[in-house]
Amino acid sequence: MLFPEDDLQMAVAQYLDLISLAWFHVANERKTTKRAGARLKRKGVKAGVPDVLIFEPKGKYHGLAIELKIKPNYISPAQKGWFTRLEMKGWFCKCCYNFDEVQETVTNYLEKKV
Repeated sequence: MLFPEDDLQMAVAQYLDLISLAWFHVANERKTTKRAGARLKRKGVKAGVPDVLIFEPKGKYHGLAIELKIKPNYISPAQKGWFTRLEMKGWFCKCCYNFDEVQETVTNYLEKKV
């Protein structure tokens, strides 16, 4: 079974660690039972939170949120909602479809070109 989005996430993780950013991956993609899912929800798991949150303030932004997708997938309404909420709180948000796009986004963000 192929998991191209997982492969992209692992490549992004290696890259972000290599450049020593304060970041983490929000593991919302797991499959679970209804009971376990309800328990996670009560503990604070939120649908649509971006895959990667980078805690590096730059310029007018407090951080960078990246949602990873493999085409032809697209951002869900819940994910759009989180982008809106985070943007209102001073975060730069971007959906990236491949590693090169992630690298370009991170570089531009860190160099304050966004």
